[in-house]
Amino acid sequence: MKDPESELKNLTNSISQLLNSLSNSIPQTQCFKGKWSLITSKISTLQSLISDLYNSHSPSTVFATASLSLDLLQSLSATLSDALSLCTLCHAVTPPHGKLKTQNDVDSISAKLDHHIKDLDVLIKSGALLLIQPQNATVSLPTRESVRAEFRNLTTRLQIGSAESKNSALDSVLNLLNEDDKNVLIAVAQGIVPVLVRVLDSNTHHLEMKEKILSVIAKISTVDSIKHVLIADGLGLLNNLLRVLESGSVFAKEKSCVVLKVLSNSKENARAIGSRGGISSLLEICNNGTPNSQAMAAGVLRNLSVFSEIKENFIEENALMILLGLSNSGTTLAQENAIGCLNNLIAGDENLQLLIAREGMIESLKNFWDSVSSVQNLEVAIVMIQIFASFHIIAEVVVSNGFLNRVASVLSCGVLGCRIAAARAVYELAFSTKTRKELGEIGCISPLVRMLDGKAVEEKEAAAKALANLMAFPGNRRIFRKEEKGIVSAVQLLDPLVQNLDKKYPVLILSSLVHSKKCRKQMVASGACLHLQKLVEMDNVEGAKKLLESLGRAKLWGVFGIH
Repeated sequence: MKDPESELKNLTNSISQLLNSLSNSIPQTQCFKGKWSLITSKISTLQSLISDLYNSHSPSTVFATASLSLDLLQSLSATLSDALSLCTLCHAVTPPHGKLKTQNDVDSISAKLDHHIKDLDVLIKSGALLLIQPQNATVSLPTRESVRAEFRNLTTRLQIGSAESKNSALDSVLNLLNEDDKNVLIAVAQGIVPVLVRVLDSNTHHLEMKEKILSVIAKISTVDSIKHVLIADGLGLLNNLLRVLESGSVFAKEKSCVVLKVLSNSKENARAIGSRGGISSLLEICNNGTPNSQAMAAGVLRNLSVFSEIKENFIEENALMILLGLSNSGTTLAQENAIGCLNNLIAGDENLQLLIAREGMIESLKNFWDSVSSVQNLEVAIVMIQIFASFHIIAEVVVSNGFLNRVASVLSCGVLGCRIAAARAVYELAFSTKTRKELGEIGCISPLVRMLDGKAVEEKEAAAKALANLMAFPGNRRIFRKEEKGIVSAVQLLDPLVQNLDKKYPVLILSSLVHSKKCRKQMVASGACLHLQKLVEMDNVEGAKKLLESLGRAKLWGVFGIH
């Protein structure tokens, strides 16, 4: 087996001789003198780079990336040999193979030399020229250090050499990333993302390589702590992904959607996707893609629909009908994402709400609700019920389709987002005496009271708002009074220390009960007067003063001293 150091030395000596010979031969050319003059400057650059490359090693060490550098130098040697032969032919005024062919050959040699210069420059500057112990010594690099070294090597290989070499490097990258998510962090730290984007940009017709690059980027996008790196790469990556959506393979489109789901959280990127036809491409996947790609594409659209600036793009592309179809026939994830996207599009627009309701959305919601295996998936459906219930024409249909019981059953679930959405839906569904009465009878009061003690302020407020509406029905007030912690929990929400919660809702709950002597005593004993006094002084809570006066008329002010 040849000694890498000796082989490297022999190659550099051979290349130096070829460069010198070419330098001496060029002045003798009789045709295409201008082109050969440009090649002279490239020879000078190559001589400097070859010197830097060889001087990067210590004679007593083994070059860690020997195979890569030797392949590069062997390719350069072959190019220089061809250049010298071609230069000799150009010593004649009329080259033997004709001027047109010879001109093309000279241009080809010049382009190859540019490529070699770029590759050598990348190799020298990349940090891949690692030095390790002499060949006979025992080498024991720490695992993480060896992975870093390998990624430096692979990142360099992705920038130089042939397509086959880059393809092989991508296989190695994927293997390392799939071994351990921590390797993803190391790869990103070694600067692999911008390199991948550049390779993707320059190999648009190499299908296999494109798919592997997209697989690597998709894997990186699944690690939350480094998603910002992809977003920082901006429009360069985005444009490549959008081209894939238009004309890529099924596999490539799916991987592109995985990455776009991360990028589409940025308003700037969302605008770019909308203006470059991305919504149309994503909707086409929702219509005709594989089940998995449909789910991924709908997830990107769901993110995009958050931004009102591009809502018009959705309407122009007939998105509502496509998403409505997907919400009724896709996988659970596809349905969930389609419904979530529709929620963002129809919120605040009664015309769009009425349109999809007439097109069968309520029946689709019922089917989705009854078919999902996890309550976690229900949040989007509950939000849509909330939106529909705010429009009374549709609210009657929602109620007649049995959604009161469905929503009530979620109030006690273990998923915070679903509980909050359900409480907000109850508030909207309690639009009449009839529905308030029914919501109370099917057991909404108890879970809402428990939610008043929730850790999240959003949960507390959603429950208080729903209860405030339900208390308008006398029968619900009787149910509430039976709740052991009902009044105490409502009073606690009056505390100014509980911030970012609209105090008018606990005030409304307590005001509906103040006519009961027993309830007044409970309110006072729980510290309501002290909290209300502070709220009155703040003068920003509707009904606080009136409630305080009502408690005061009970002549229980002596209780204040114990608080």
